[in-house]
This record gives sequence, structure tokens and C-alpha cells, in this order.
Amino acid sequence: MSAQVTAVCVVHTLRPEPTNPDGRTAIDKRAVPGPVEVGVLGLAGDQQLDTRHHGGPEQAVYAYADEDAAWWARQLGRDLHAGMFGENLRTVGVDVTGAEIGERWRIGGPAGVLVQVTAPRVPCATFQRRMAEQHWVKRFTDHGAPGAYVAVIEPGTLWAGAEVTIESRPGHGVTIGEAFLRPEPGLMRRLLDAEDAGDVELTAKMRQHAAKAAARV
Repeated sequence: MSAQVTAVCVVHTLRPEPTNPDGRTAIDKRAVPGPVEVGVLGLAGDQQLDTRHHGGPEQAVYAYADEDAAWWARQLGRDLHAGMFGENLRTVGVDVTGAEIGERWRIGGPAGVLVQVTAPRVPCATFQRRMAEQHWVKRFTDHGAPGAYVAVIEPGTLWAGAEVTIESRPGHGVTIGEAFLRPEPGLMRRLLDAEDAGDVELTAKMRQHAAKAAARV
């Protein structure tokens, strides 16, 4: 099977969430049929309520791999439907954890979109409550497959079955998994050097994260 999107998900129900600014969360995503328009701020019909930590052009879309969801389903002994992790895209055949920061994916060919991998997802208390699993944030972190936020470089349309191809890689070698699980000083310095050389444009959050890690002795 070629690398492709297996589900496109948008918010289904706004749920109560005491830690968010307006007391609600949009983490409850569900798969929707047919093509979905996507712009620089994400998918039509989707929402992000805690905009301090979610959404915006740098985190417009969240992608999670079917392979990783299947691993968790086996560990937890339960079905984990598309959108359960709060993701907008489920993919198959895409090495999301191994994607380089700044890597670009063409999804759906000319009629689709061009996106750029920006950062790993960081689990939070809202995610813990969503999954209702003991020590979920620690377990999710320890597994080291966080999924990836992507920015939308060229808006268009997304649909289940759309093929995913890697259009370009910056070449610095720092992956989503490494930035998430082991942001070692040397690794993060390499990422900053790649930006200085013009090979990749980091988001403000990723630059701050890398600079903090690179400064550790």
C-alpha cells in the first residue's frame, strides 16, 4: 500500500475541560466523509479552543500514524478510532516519528495540499482525561511516537485515500521523535545551525525549544 491518508478528522463535540480558558476542549475529533477544504489555519469545520497551546499557522494540522494507533490499541486492549488522539489526519505508510523537522509532504497531488512538518505533539492533562488511562501522559511520552504538527504551505483539499509523498527534506536529520524524546544539546544545535544556514525555517516554539536544549551543559 502506498503512503496515504486513511481518515480526515474534525471536531465532533466540544467537551468540558476545566483547565482550558473557556472551560471546553475540541480534542474530540471524528472522521468525516468526502473532501475537506484546508487552509493555513487548518481544516474547515475544525476548532482549537486553547489557542495558547494549539492551532495557529504553525500547528494547523495534527497527523498521527495508523501504525502507532494500532500499537496503542494492542497495548490498551481497546479500539482507538480515527480522531481519538485529537488528530486531524490518520496516515498509513508514513514515517511520522521519523520525519525531519521541516520536511514537506505533498498530499493528494495537485488537487491536494503541501504541508511542512513543524513539531511533535506534546501530551497534556486534557489528553490524559480524553484517554482515561492511568499515567497516560508518561506512557505516551515514554513510547516516543507523538505524531506531528504540520503547517499548510499550499492550501487545498484533503480526503481519505489521498496519497502522501515526501516532496523535500532539509537534510539536518533531526526527526520528530528525536526532538520529542531526546532533545540532546548537540542534536538541537544541529537543528539551529540548519536554520542559520537557510536549510529550514523553524517555528518560534521549536526554535525556543531547540535553543533551550542546546544551551544545556
